[in-house]
Amino acid sequence: MLSRRLLRIKAVKALYSHFKSESDSLIVSEKNLMLSIDKTYELYHQMLWLVVEVANYAENRIELGRRKHLPTPEELNPNTKFVDNRVVAALRESDALTDYLQRKKLGWVQAPELVKKLYHAMVESDYYRKYMDAPARSFKEDVRLVESFYARTVGESEALEEALEEQSILWADDADFAVIMVLRTLDDMRASQTDVPLLPQYKSEDDAAFVKELFRKTLVGYGEYIGYIDKYTSNWDVERIAFMDNLIMAAATAELLSFPSIPVKVTLDEYIEIAKYYSTPGSSVFINGV
Repeated sequence: MLSRRLLRIKAVKALYSHFKSESDSLIVSEKNLMLSIDKTYELYHQMLWLVVEVANYAENRIELGRRKHLPTPEELNPNTKFVDNRVVAALRESDALTDYLQRKKLGWVQAPELVKKLYHAMVESDYYRKYMDAPARSFKEDVRLVESFYARTVGESEALEEALEEQSILWADDADFAVIMVLRTLDDMRASQTDVPLLPQYKSEDDAAFVKELFRKTLVGYGEYIGYIDKYTSNWDVERIAFMDNLIMAAATAELLSFPSIPVKVTLDEYIEIAKYYSTPGSSVFINGV
């Protein structure tokens, strides 16, 4: 499921877009926020299918080798351990996953070069060679191979970012979050299961309500919250503080005031972490001090 941190990031980004576009419609901006969240959940399913496409590519290579006029002994008797991987088979045969992909018209048909690059990068890796050479064919080893593929090959692929940007502009920054969700799904998989245990979009209905309320409260109360910030940055001109810093502090203030059930330390830690990745190098320290 989508983490609260990701939802906070989505809210901050939507607020940034709202203010920078000088939009006067809270409803339109909120719809864009929820669309962005929905697209991240779509990306999770898209990423889950990626290893299946790589396995399909590997299987096609094996068949082409067998059909050669003069195939080598290795081509006639290939190591099929990867293409027979039971985790890959479970994903390929998952009704829940394939139905979702078909309904949303998702897939990797338009990214054959990415699939090819990921396959070759995987084949050249130590984890793949170790897996293929090992005599064991346990479900645990199959899971570990697919986990390594996502964590090490997909996670380090520069070509992936470009391919995702071509498919959806809303996917550009979400690959890491989607990979984390994929890894959680793989960790939950068991040989005895009849279908892949896909993660829900939200942990609970409270999370969907949380991100909407956070967005609304920050937007409506932004002027008031900037006044608070100005009060506690007496040696700074609030207009010279990075806009994203002000936005992050305003969102944090909205959360502190509107969600008393969330521990103050949790709120502070979350927005300080967000500042490390989405604002200036010194922003997290500055925001922490304020």
